[in-house]
Amino acid sequence: MTQMSFFGPKEAGPDPKPASDELVRLKLIVTVKAAPNPSERYGETVCVAGLSTDYQRRGWLRLYPINFRELESEGKFKKYDVISVDARPAREDQRRESWKPIMATIKTEGHLKPWEPRRTWLEPFVEDSMCRLNRNARANANAQSLALVRPQDISKLEIEEHPGWSRDEQHKIDMYVRQLDLLSTQERTPLEPPRFKGFYRYRCGDRRCGGHRQGLLDWEFVAFQRNRLAALPEEAARQALVDKFLGQLCAPDRDVAFYVGNQAKRAHVFSVLGVYWPKR
Repeated sequence: MTQMSFFGPKEAGPDPKPASDELVRLKLIVTVKAAPNPSERYGETVCVAGLSTDYQRRGWLRLYPINFRELESEGKFKKYDVISVDARPAREDQRRESWKPIMATIKTEGHLKPWEPRRTWLEPFVEDSMCRLNRNARANANAQSLALVRPQDISKLEIEEHPGWSRDEQHKIDMYVRQLDLLSTQERTPLEPPRFKGFYRYRCGDRRCGGHRQGLLDWEFVAFQRNRLAALPEEAARQALVDKFLGQLCAPDRDVAFYVGNQAKRAHVFSVLGVYWPKR
């Protein structure tokens, strides 16, 4: 898994989805595990994205939905693992990169250590213009929806209190818990909202860039709050998040880029899904 990626992103954007709904075996390097969201059917779902290692299907791939807590131990994976999975094109999602995975078929096949093996695959796909992605998505909802963007400068990480689940989100959680009560004796803790939300402010390399403010939806941002900050008072917890996700991950000695992705229903709205932070 140390081969050089022969191709970077294409000017025309991602390849169209296959016309057939037959299962396809995908193989990818996992670069994104987004924070879980409430789901009435699954309880919680995670969006996973990564870079295809198949030269016949090069570029970014999105896998959704995945209920990570429901995966058997051998199916669990972490960032920069190489996995394979059977999937069908996600017809309800217009974004070309989106696939619907069969969770039982997920297989972990390897892992890329930091940082040179990761650089070999990812550096050809680094882009410098978030503004271009925004313009293209506004013009065409089927434009490129996943990317790795290197910011020109990062001014701050804003931390806000999370308002809790919306009424619709809480309804999904409640319905899932009721289904479990009726159909299973298995106990399942409902998905709790994180304590804080985060937003990066940065400028990209576009000469006309007026700045971007994008929410941070990384699994690690939520997990850090749950595992490390639960006992801290509010100001100390806020500062710990800034120290970690700005001070450490975006330090001057790091060659930072943001994994970004948009929303299916609001194609012009992109979020930061994770941070790529190799040493300079």
